[in-house]
Amino acid sequence: MLDDILNRVPLRSSPYIGASAFAHKAGLHASAILKDPTTYEHIDPALVGNERVIPMSNQAGQSNLRARLEAAGLEVTPKDPRLGRIIEVVKEREDQGYAYDGAQASFELVARRELGLCPEFFEVKRYRVTVERRKNKYDRMVSLSEAVVVVKIGDRKNMSVSDSMDEVGSDRGPVNALAKALGKDLGPYQACIDDMKLVDFKVRITNGGTEAVTRVIIDSEDGQGRRWSTVGVSANIVDASFEALLDAIQWKLIRDVGAPVAVA
Repeated sequence: MLDDILNRVPLRSSPYIGASAFAHKAGLHASAILKDPTTYEHIDPALVGNERVIPMSNQAGQSNLRARLEAAGLEVTPKDPRLGRIIEVVKEREDQGYAYDGAQASFELVARRELGLCPEFFEVKRYRVTVERRKNKYDRMVSLSEAVVVVKIGDRKNMSVSDSMDEVGSDRGPVNALAKALGKDLGPYQACIDDMKLVDFKVRITNGGTEAVTRVIIDSEDGQGRRWSTVGVSANIVDASFEALLDAIQWKLIRDVGAPVAVA
């Protein structure tokens, strides 16, 4: 509540109330927690308005995986061979620079795709982002970012154009322009994303030198108070940002429009 009033990003590492205060990353921890929460938790996280988090990472085992799938409403039999495939995909992608311990929504989408339970609501055919530096009417040099996104929904293509200017005329950058263009016209799904907003944006360079890889993690929030994180990775920061934005919208649509949730 205080973070909302002060318009600041909640600190994930805060004791008791932080998003990571009751996170259990290692497979051994997750297995023990599922058997007896008191083995690694000093109190019930619900007593402080928090919840248990069992993230997926390259340190995780099937205990973490089953717990995460169950939390997402996905029921898979313990001996299903697709469980092993999901773990392998996570490890492969983390070798490429992805990090799913802090981007649970993107992990859920990875699992859904491997299980055949991730509907494609729309397809991005192309996008373009430009950044122009020019003088304004006051003879001052300013930047202006513009984005064009073309999406296909069913048999129809929609093209949206947006810039990054805020209400006071300041440029908010190419990622802001891209997010506004992407969320401008999704046809029948537009009402589902109108209450969605980007609340945090984190960038990290995972490799140095000329082969640097950029990891972008985006925190999104909607009018129902739900908050979720997604990740994108690319040598191009705009591509990485766009991937994380797409995952954020996809996760939101799955929650609001619906998707298969049970696996035999």
